[in-house]
Amino acid sequence: MTRSRILALIVAVAVAALAAGWFAGRSTRSEAPAQAATDSGKPARRILYYRNPMGLPDISPVPKKDPMGMDYIPVYEGEEPAATPGTVVLTPEKVQKLGVRTVPVERAPFTLVVRASGTIEVDQTRQYAIAPKFEGWVERLYADQTGMRVRRGQPLMRVYSPELLAAQQDYRVADTAARRLAQSDPASAAAMARLRDAARARLRNWDINPAQLGGRDDGFVLASPADAVVVEKPIVQGARFEPGETVLRLADLSTVWVVAHVPAAEAAALDTGQPARFETPALPGRRFDGTVSFVQPVLDTATRTVQVRVALPNHDGDLRPGLYGTVALERPGTQPVLHVPRSAVLDSGLRRVVLVERAPGRFEPREVRTGRVSGERVEILDGVRAGERVVVSANFLIDAESNLQAALQGFGAHAGHGTPPPEAPPPAAPPPAKDDPHAGHAPSPTGDDPHAGHAPPPADDPHAGHEGH
Repeated sequence: MTRSRILALIVAVAVAALAAGWFAGRSTRSEAPAQAATDSGKPARRILYYRNPMGLPDISPVPKKDPMGMDYIPVYEGEEPAATPGTVVLTPEKVQKLGVRTVPVERAPFTLVVRASGTIEVDQTRQYAIAPKFEGWVERLYADQTGMRVRRGQPLMRVYSPELLAAQQDYRVADTAARRLAQSDPASAAAMARLRDAARARLRNWDINPAQLGGRDDGFVLASPADAVVVEKPIVQGARFEPGETVLRLADLSTVWVVAHVPAAEAAALDTGQPARFETPALPGRRFDGTVSFVQPVLDTATRTVQVRVALPNHDGDLRPGLYGTVALERPGTQPVLHVPRSAVLDSGLRRVVLVERAPGRFEPREVRTGRVSGERVEILDGVRAGERVVVSANFLIDAESNLQAALQGFGAHAGHGTPPPEAPPPAAPPPAKDDPHAGHAPSPTGDDPHAGHAPPPADDPHAGHEGH
C-alpha cells in the first residue's frame, strides 16, 4: 500500500470518528431535558433565547459566554419581556418573596384631613384687666397669687382713694339733704338732687355703682367680674396705683383656643365652623373636639403658613395655656372621587407614577395626575380607573426594575435600529460518507476551484513543490 493511500485512510477514519461524536453529543443534549423532566415529574420549560448577564441588549439563540467569561442567562417561555415598555413580569415565587401587595382604586367621597401642630392659648375674648380709673392704695389684697381661681363677685382687693372717698361723701350728703328738704323746701331739695346726680355720674364714670358703696368710709372693695383665674399679679398689698394702671389680670379658661399654623398649600380647604379635634401627649388617650372659629386672612411670610384658631370647651380645666399638641381639621367630601393609598404613588418631583397590575405577576407603570392629599390617601385626577389594582408594597423595587427594563429596551432599539433578535442558525450539514471520493477535502472558498482544499501530495511525489502543475 502506497504512502498516499495510507494517509487518505487515516483522514477518513478521523472524520468518521468526529461524525460519530457529533451525533452522540446531539442525542445526549436532546435527551437530557426529557430525562430531567421525567426525573422531576414536571414538564421542561422551553428556552427562547439567552440574554447578556450584564443586562446589555445582546441575545443569543445558543449558549455562549460574554467577553468576561460569564455565561449568558436563559430566558424561558413566559418570562420574556412584555410588549409595553417598562412593564415588569414576575413569577409567583418572586411576588411572594418581595411581598408585593395590591389594593383596588376606590371611588368614594374624599374626606379631607389637614394636620398641623397647635398650642393652647387663652381665649382673648375672655380676658379681664382690673385697672381702677382712680388713684389709690391697696389696703388689702385677697387675690394674692397667680393661678388662683376666683368666682364672680368674689372680693379681689380693698382699696383706699381720697377721690373716691370725696365722691362717696358728696353723694351721701346730697342724697340725704334732698330727701330731707323735699317737703319743706322744694327748691333747695332740687339743688341737692342735682349735686347727688353729679356725684353719682362721677362714680359711674369710675365704673362704680352707688349701690356698691357701703356705710363705712374706710375703703372700697373691687370684686371679680367673672369666674376666672388670676394669670397676672403685678401689684402687692400696700402698693400705690395710678388711674388706669392694671393691678390684676384675669382669664376665663372655661373655653380656650388652639392656635395652629397650617401650610399655605392646604389652607384653601379650611373654613370657619368645620369640626376639629385636638390631641396632646400630655393627656394620652384623650381627644378634645371643637370647631374652627377663625382663619387668618393674611399669610405669614416668614413661615408660609396660615394661622387657624379652634375653640375648645375646657370645663374641667385640663387644657392649660401653653400645652402643645396636634390639630386635625376635617372637611367631609360630598362628591365621590378616585383615591388611592399614599404609598401607591411614586413621586420623583417631576412625575408621579403608580404600578397597575394588568394580570397576575404583570405590572405596568402608569403616570397619574394627583390632587388633594388627606392623611394616608391621595386623590387621583387622571391616569387610572376605578377598580384597577395598584401596588402599595414593594413598589420601589418593581419601579427600579421597570426603569431598568425600559432603558435597556430603548438602548437595544437604538443600537439595533429596531431589528428583531437574530434567528437560530441553520443546522449543520451531515458528515460525508466513508466512500465519498471527496471525503477529507475542505470546502472550496470560492466554490469554483476543484483543487482547493486537497490534501498535500505524498512526500515521494517527484512533482511535489514544483509550480506550474
